[in-house]
Amino acid sequence: MMMLINWGLPFFMMMMGILIFISNRKHLLSMLLSLEYIVLSLFYLLFVYLNIYNFEGYFSMIFMTFSVCEGVLGLSILVSMIRMYGNDYFQSFNILQC
Repeated sequence: MMMLINWGLPFFMMMMGILIFISNRKHLLSMLLSLEYIVLSLFYLLFVYLNIYNFEGYFSMIFMTFSVCEGVLGLSILVSMIRMYGNDYFQSFNILQC
């Protein structure tokens, strides 16, 4: 039972995050939140894997550092988009426009 929770829960979390990412494409903020949820489930999966096989947990700290950098980059893009266009709708701006 514990093995099912350790391996099944992160995969279920990842699939739910991917489903939310696919179904919510109107706002940039909701897409960024679903991407962070997927990264969190990957971190949980990595943490469980490293603990089961008795490896060091330093790689999980490096993974967390990169995921925080990814989140900050996404928020900076969101802030710049809101300053330029006034909202975070994908339909409000033209990609072909310079």
